[in-house]
Amino acid sequence: MSTVSPMLIPFREWQTWVRVTTPDVPLVGAIPLVVLHGGPGMAHNYVRNLESLADETGRTVIHYDQLGCGNSTHLPDAPREFWTPQLFVDEFENLVRHLGLEKVHVLGQSWGGMLGAEIGVRQVPQVQSLAICNSPASMQLWVEGAAELRALLPQEIQDALDRHEADDTVTDPEYLHATEVFYSRHVCRLDPTPQDLVDSEAQMQADPTVYHTMNGPNEFHVIGTLREWSVIDRLPDVTVPTLVVAGEFDEATPATWQPFLDLIPGSVGHVFAGASHCTHVEQPVEFRAVIARFLAQHDQQQHDQ
Repeated sequence: MSTVSPMLIPFREWQTWVRVTTPDVPLVGAIPLVVLHGGPGMAHNYVRNLESLADETGRTVIHYDQLGCGNSTHLPDAPREFWTPQLFVDEFENLVRHLGLEKVHVLGQSWGGMLGAEIGVRQVPQVQSLAICNSPASMQLWVEGAAELRALLPQEIQDALDRHEADDTVTDPEYLHATEVFYSRHVCRLDPTPQDLVDSEAQMQADPTVYHTMNGPNEFHVIGTLREWSVIDRLPDVTVPTLVVAGEFDEATPATWQPFLDLIPGSVGHVFAGASHCTHVEQPVEFRAVIARFLAQHDQQQHDQ
């Protein structure tokens, strides 16, 4: 069994909460994996099952709650312009330095994959590979994909979404119900919703500062500071091996992540049949197997160099 060590590390005048999972039998040459959660502001809970990769692959697995959510410092009064991708890149680099990590693999899910791409284009030297999971290369593509999926919902659900968004009544129970219809098709297809995902959603709802500021009230009504975000024109700057994964019914539709495959040299992709946005929760064994093969391949490449 692996050993779990939670800790707080300083980041500027704040603190980042970190969870380090160390295998009892480390594999020689297995590079640590840093997991970037989504949201922004969804905390680590819903991706915590990836800690199983510690025992399955003999590598250390590191989760953390990004600033503003979970067990890290909350800043509900921070101005809107405070919350930028660069802030979270800086937090990641601070974490890697503080933990003394010379080499890391990076896996990001949803917003975490967007953050992973931002880290990749900056060519952070410790990063040896990048797994972008269920993520768009631009929010314009994300919004367009969401519109396509919304158009396939029952007409009464579409009407409820449109009406309440126009009236700015997005906390109305009818709107929240319509949102759940979309989520059950394209975010997580499991019923009941797994507890780890429930926990991440609950902490986000308790302090929605980061999510509402950067994204908006939900996954498809994007009115936050990330609305104009794109990494597409910078993707050729990614120089590390990159894996891009998504689910068949993912709210991250194929058009949203195709630029990663088109523009990152040597990148490879994998689509999980029957899965949606939380692929790692819906098909945990299959998901971890794909990730493990990719990591092992690039452990070996680094070991051989």
